[in-house]
Amino acid sequence: MGQEVVIVVREFDAEKDCLGVEEVERRCEVGPSGKLSLFTDLLGDPICRVRHSPAFLMLVAEMDEEKEIVGVIRGCIKTVTCGKKLSRNGKNGGNDNTPLKPLPVYTKVAYILGLRVSPSHRRMGIGLKLVSRMEDWFRENGAEYAYMATEKDNEASVKLFTDRCGYNKFRTPSILVHPVFAHPLRIPKRVQVFRLHPSDAETLYRRRFSTTEFFPRDIDAILNNKLNLGTFVAVPSGSYNPESWPGIERFLSEPPESWAILSVWNSKDVFTLEVRGASRVKRGLAKTTRIVDKAFPWLRIPSVPEVFRPFGVHFLYGLGGDGPDSVKLIKALCGFAHNLAKDRGCSVVVTEVSSREPLKSGIPHWKWLGCAEDLWCMKRLGEDYSDGSVGDWTKSSPGL
Repeated sequence: MGQEVVIVVREFDAEKDCLGVEEVERRCEVGPSGKLSLFTDLLGDPICRVRHSPAFLMLVAEMDEEKEIVGVIRGCIKTVTCGKKLSRNGKNGGNDNTPLKPLPVYTKVAYILGLRVSPSHRRMGIGLKLVSRMEDWFRENGAEYAYMATEKDNEASVKLFTDRCGYNKFRTPSILVHPVFAHPLRIPKRVQVFRLHPSDAETLYRRRFSTTEFFPRDIDAILNNKLNLGTFVAVPSGSYNPESWPGIERFLSEPPESWAILSVWNSKDVFTLEVRGASRVKRGLAKTTRIVDKAFPWLRIPSVPEVFRPFGVHFLYGLGGDGPDSVKLIKALCGFAHNLAKDRGCSVVVTEVSSREPLKSGIPHWKWLGCAEDLWCMKRLGEDYSDGSVGDWTKSSPGL
């Protein structure tokens, strides 16, 4: 009989484990053919799930004898909105004539990110060990739910979490990707774009979107982070003095008929991505667009940047708006973000939105680069620690 393989799961040690983790990452082919690799696991970084989370952990699985790292997992805990409750304004809950106001219900959600197991050591229960140890840490730190994201067609990952770890299929958001062209996009003259001060952005987000599912309670820390490149609001031209923002209180009390908002996160300074598995035909077509665009720049050909080598990304988050022209305004904002990315040397802009998001039709994207349906799975870890009661969040219907 062969000697039993002993796998030790322990905390990541930056001084001695970096090379081993990099080797595991290299061996694991991540991302579907022709798509942006690492998106599913690293989209969390732009909204501060790991590097800017107050509670995070990284574990490695190591062969006891050889001291070879054969698996890795990352996780963190954030406080986010899981629902809403109605409350009356005024002291002591108000009176019967006081209008009801929706308030966010917060809970601690744990995120599982970057689960990797070397291909030569799969089907040995290593992934299950890593997830179990990470969940123990989640519970110790008061998380009520654990969540993970994967490609919808990643059968091995889906089966591990739903069949063996007790997770439920929860949401299917869309990852929308748009290449950054060699020429800037034209912003319609009928649209005004204002950059908000972080405090104004926080006020707007909290007043209008705090009851939105997954809204982070520490939105102020995100907006003030050095990787945040700004929050921008688009309104129809003529709504305000074109030279100055009217102020957040006036905007909220007298909003224009239509408006849109988004924030931009600089992922370029955190990690790079690349397209893997694209066919020679797609590579050739992409190169052709660049050649033609360079030869005839006045035609403004929508050329594909070099995405088959590591490149930088800007992540668009906090997308929202209101009014009959909000779709057109979010499209203009995406064009503004495209030009910002061009000026900063990024090759791609990307966002992740609910599959039911009304503004989705206004977000420019290329289908072959993105993912129409990502898959989020969630598990309830313990008792209800949330600020209020929404029942079991894993059984709730999707919000926007």
